[in-house]
Amino acid sequence: MSTPASPAPGVYHSRSRVTRNRAVLAAAGVALVLLGYLIGRLQGGPGDAAAAVPPGAQGSSAAAPGAPGATVPGDAPAPSADDPQATEPSSEPPAPEGGTDAYGTIQAESATNQQGLQYEDTQDEGGGQNVGYVNNGDWLRYDDLNFGTTPATRFAARVASDVGDGVTGQLDIRLDSPTAPPVGGLTVGNMGGWQNWQTQSTVIMPVTGKHTVFLTFASQSGTEFLNLNYFAFSH
Repeated sequence: MSTPASPAPGVYHSRSRVTRNRAVLAAAGVALVLLGYLIGRLQGGPGDAAAAVPPGAQGSSAAAPGAPGATVPGDAPAPSADDPQATEPSSEPPAPEGGTDAYGTIQAESATNQQGLQYEDTQDEGGGQNVGYVNNGDWLRYDDLNFGTTPATRFAARVASDVGDGVTGQLDIRLDSPTAPPVGGLTVGNMGGWQNWQTQSTVIMPVTGKHTVFLTFASQSGTEFLNLNYFAFSH
């Protein structure tokens, strides 16, 4: 029997070289995969995180809706109590336009017409004059008093009197005629002096719009019973 011939030495060298080349290629492929993975992580890290943050939210900590410090898009921050613009709307209606504001102080002597009365210097605060010597049947007229659209419901007058004890008189408020039914009035008596001033007020029927206002005076005593300095209406 014949012995098989041994392969030539060059054959072993070729096979070993091929095996090494395959190992190197496999290792290079794994290295490329790992390198690609690392590059992808680096590229998809901080850049993607920044892109996921809504504009304007960078630099601030995120908070869940409803949590303390959370800002809901579209919600304006609550105004500060120290903010001069953070004032509550006024509950007072705006002053009426045109004519004389019925809600300002109206001096008695500013009447556009009167009957039976005289003016005199007053000793009340603010000085000026007052209407005096008021007697039964006298009246004062004030044109174009504007009450606006929100009704006036009160009347106040600055008055003084030194009539005898038990003597009273009546001040009535009438609209557009001295003989119209009164919308309200004050009953006045002795206040201890003709310059001893007091503010008295009363509820009146609701009044709106623009009117000529008459203050009429009545007394059963037949004597002068009242001095009047000023008056005003209110809501």
